[in-house]
Amino acid sequence: MMINTFFKTGAAAFQLAAPGEARPLPVEEPGISLVLIISLSVILCLAVIAAATYFLSHYLNGKFVKAQQLDADNIILSSREKAQLIESEAKGNAIKILKDAETDIQKRRGELTREDDRLQKRRTDLDHRIEKLEQRESNLNKRQSTLDKRMNELEKMSTKQLEELQKIASMTTDEAKQVLLEKVEKESRNDMARIIRQIEQEARVEGDKKAREIIATAIQRVASDQVNEVTTSIVNLPGEEMKGRIVGRNGRNIRAFEQAAGVDVIVDDTPEAVMISCFDPIRREIARRALDRLIQDGRIHPANIEKVLNDEEREVQRLIVEAGEQAAFDAGVVGLHPEITKMLGRLKYRTSYGQNQLAHAVEVAKLSSVIASELGANVEIARLGALLHDLGKSMDHNTEGTHAKIGAEFARRYGVNAKAVNIIESHHHEVDQESVEAVIVEAADAISGARPGARREDLEQYIKRLHALEEIANSHQGVQNSFAIQAGREIRIIVTPDEVDDLAATYMARDIAHQVEETMQYPGQIKVTVIRETRAVEYAK
Repeated sequence: MMINTFFKTGAAAFQLAAPGEARPLPVEEPGISLVLIISLSVILCLAVIAAATYFLSHYLNGKFVKAQQLDADNIILSSREKAQLIESEAKGNAIKILKDAETDIQKRRGELTREDDRLQKRRTDLDHRIEKLEQRESNLNKRQSTLDKRMNELEKMSTKQLEELQKIASMTTDEAKQVLLEKVEKESRNDMARIIRQIEQEARVEGDKKAREIIATAIQRVASDQVNEVTTSIVNLPGEEMKGRIVGRNGRNIRAFEQAAGVDVIVDDTPEAVMISCFDPIRREIARRALDRLIQDGRIHPANIEKVLNDEEREVQRLIVEAGEQAAFDAGVVGLHPEITKMLGRLKYRTSYGQNQLAHAVEVAKLSSVIASELGANVEIARLGALLHDLGKSMDHNTEGTHAKIGAEFARRYGVNAKAVNIIESHHHEVDQESVEAVIVEAADAISGARPGARREDLEQYIKRLHALEEIANSHQGVQNSFAIQAGREIRIIVTPDEVDDLAATYMARDIAHQVEETMQYPGQIKVTVIRETRAVEYAK
């Protein structure tokens, strides 16, 4: 509708443009006129829309601003009212807090005043006390000065008296002390010697009586043979021609035998005999049995030597097990580990001073069981420890250490009772003895080794032991003579009475006994006797 009105208005305006002359409208091309009209119409519409929009937005903005202004005024008004209310409440609270604070301050001021009064009183009291202490200190100083004067006077008097006493006694204080100490020491030493002799005499009487009964009972009940086996290394031959067959062509047979057996075969001028030498008694026994068998068989050559040695080694191992089992049966010990039984059987081929160690172990086990029974000790533990006490001797040539340590470690490894292990380890006092059974086994071991015929030693060792005993005795000060008697089982020492008194003689006997124990090896026990003789000689003229 607006477009039509625009067209009409445009046409009227065109006609009025040239009054007085009626002209016809210029004829244009229809396409260009229509586009122009449309463009103008669009522009006009856009202008009208923009104007309407501008005025509408201006109106709405004004209305919104008024509404916002009204809301802001309302908020400001309510905020002022709330602020006034909060301010009034804050003023009330502040007044209340101020009053409370003033009240608290007044209370604290009162407490501080009272505390100040108490402190003032204490200061006054302390001042009084300090004055009294100062007075006492001054009094003490006066008394101390007086005491010092008196002490000086007493020291002077004591010095004068001491000097007078020294003049009277004709000796100094140190000399008097020395004389007194010597006198007391001499009296004490005499008393000690007398007491020691008395105690030892009483102990010997009672101990010897009881020991004789127990040992006699044990030995009578055991009644072991006095004949001892000695492992020999000599092989008898049926004739001298057998030595040549043993040696073989160019020494072939004897070299093969020595290499396979691990021994030395000594062929010398001994008639109808050869000697086998080896530090291992088991290998020596295997070699001896094998050589006996080869001699009986007559076929002595390297192949047969190796076969016979293997057969005899198995046979000896079987005999070792049987010997261990038989020894455990004879001693009355059961439940031993097979390895311990085997190692025990090896003692059959071990000797000490000519005494067979397996027979010695069985004998010690029997003696220990009898003594333990008499004393009320544990018989089973004593028997077990006694049977195994020399177990280490079956392996001490292959292992470092003493036979007591080696045997105890081996027994501990295979579950032997701890008390029995201590018996094995302590029978030579290398460790402390922890039970009475250990002492019993030690005594039984000494009895078995010391009885007549039990052990023997060669002449050279015997003479060396006698010389060693006399040298130990002569090394002590005050010894006049010493004599080893009773086949080296006793040493008698004669001392100078002027240099050695009774107590020193007792000490000397003990020292020599300990020195012999530490430095010498010997069967049984050695008695040490110190003789001190005082002679009074006078001549009638």
